[in-house]
Amino acid sequence: MGLKKVVACIKSNKRFLITTHMNMEGDALGSEIAFYRLLKGLGKQAIIVNSDNVPTEYNFLPGVNEVRKFRNNLKDIKFDCFAILDCSGLRRCGEVSKMYRDNKTLLNIDHHVSNEGFGDINWIDPDSSSCSEMVYKLYKKLCLPLDRDTATLLYVGILTDTCSFHYPNTSSLTHRVASELLKYNLDIAQIYKNVYENIPFKDMQLLIKILPTMKRQFGGKIVWFQIKQDLLKRHKGVSFDLTEHVLNFARAIKDVEVAVLFKENLGRVRVNLRSQGKINVNRIARFFGGGGHKTASGATVYGKIEDVVRMVLNKIKQSFK
Repeated sequence: MGLKKVVACIKSNKRFLITTHMNMEGDALGSEIAFYRLLKGLGKQAIIVNSDNVPTEYNFLPGVNEVRKFRNNLKDIKFDCFAILDCSGLRRCGEVSKMYRDNKTLLNIDHHVSNEGFGDINWIDPDSSSCSEMVYKLYKKLCLPLDRDTATLLYVGILTDTCSFHYPNTSSLTHRVASELLKYNLDIAQIYKNVYENIPFKDMQLLIKILPTMKRQFGGKIVWFQIKQDLLKRHKGVSFDLTEHVLNFARAIKDVEVAVLFKENLGRVRVNLRSQGKINVNRIARFFGGGGHKTASGATVYGKIEDVVRMVLNKIKQSFK
């Protein structure tokens, strides 16, 4: 069982480098910081290094000041184990992947069905709602006590990766775990507000510009948006990730089966896909070199945004056949 091997790995190593995927969100941050706290509780040395800055909406997370952004001067950090959480492939760690050494243990903890099993030790559990739910299990396996800060981290990870407990990956166990975490007197109203209802005014102005780009195809079953690079240039300093807000808007439209957001950036396009459940968007994302879940996936595709839109939409249409 993967969990037992993870426990053995933790016990046999002293120094850990922890990271997660690019474009991190609540589960990536919640699980990696909670894992960091677990290691520190066991007397281990640990450091978190990510390819990107922490999104503004997650600055409230306990321990977020422990997260470092990758810089070349960090390449010489000493570690025994390279631990990657909530990430389906090594290259998805971005620049942090440069820090990996072949002679170091590569630990892979993830719940994405698209995970490549790239680690020396792989604990991959697609039945878990989130990587944070898996880290919760790790705390229990090691008989480590939780506290309010750790419970907050794990709750945020579960909340965001289940889209407030309404994605199909939400199980009875997910609710039991959330119930256990709530015993630590979490301010769930404030947590929700921090994550979903804290959009700066200038970012909301950008959202208003994105929504009119909405188009639909295939009898209204596909709705998509695009954010072109020149639009982002006119709205410099955007700090809030609007992806979920845009896609949730589309998913609320009657008869929509798949929602897509295309975001142009320096010769490549970030593609985020969401499904109501009938269409497996993970297969579509994997075709373009990405991955994720059946109902929520993404990929980065190189090319002009017009070409990427055409290719991705054609692939989605094929999935309806």
